[in-house]
Amino acid sequence: MTRTAAGAPAPAGDLAFTLDRGSPVPLYHQLAEQLTAAIERGSLGPGSLLGNEVDLAGRLGLSRPTVRQALQSLVDKGLLVRRRGVGTQVVHTRVRRPLELSSLYDDLESAGQSPATRVLRNEVGPAPAEVAAALGVAEGAGVHRLERLRLTHGRPVAHLTNFVPEGLLELDTGRLEATGLYRLLRAAGLTLHSAHQTVGAVSATAEEAARLEEPEGAALLTMRRTAYDHTGRALEYGSHQYRGSRYTLDFQLLARS
Repeated sequence: MTRTAAGAPAPAGDLAFTLDRGSPVPLYHQLAEQLTAAIERGSLGPGSLLGNEVDLAGRLGLSRPTVRQALQSLVDKGLLVRRRGVGTQVVHTRVRRPLELSSLYDDLESAGQSPATRVLRNEVGPAPAEVAAALGVAEGAGVHRLERLRLTHGRPVAHLTNFVPEGLLELDTGRLEATGLYRLLRAAGLTLHSAHQTVGAVSATAEEAARLEEPEGAALLTMRRTAYDHTGRALEYGSHQYRGSRYTLDFQLLARS
């Protein structure tokens, strides 16, 4: 529930916020955190419009600079966008992906994130040493190299580079833009059984930053994964980069008995 300076409830559209004026946490940060939570739980869905700064400030009993700073922090995170003639609008939620053998496309679709794919490269060439070792093929053997940009609500989430042994399945660019690689593998009768995955982080180069619409030097989550079928044959090797501002991995830890 939002409180005015006098402590009385004050509506904020269809949402309610709790702002603690006695807290050492700045009011703009409290508002930004609660707006973020509303976006992530779906109370403010993609495309939702927020009132202008003057209206919000009046509803919340806050100063206009405080509201502006809160909204700008979400714009900087990519959660809101300011559109001329439209106002401040919700873009998307942060992608929270379970740590399991699944594709980003399937996870985004399950979360209602409307995934889209832009194929940047789809070609067959000789396997570099690292790729050959991961796939268990001879160095220089033919492999499909796929580079794709995965988007949600028109904004990039990840840059995906995958290598698949030549002859394993047909990899048509149109089908790759319409669905995920793991779906194509399953449709070809190839069953994903297990994977080895390594997660890390890097600072975005100028090229990487431009591709993922992040500032140069921004944190990017990285993932390298080799997926296998039930016989232990490698089906694909991927080297991916994800926007740190929009992507997290969720997983459960169990105590060792």
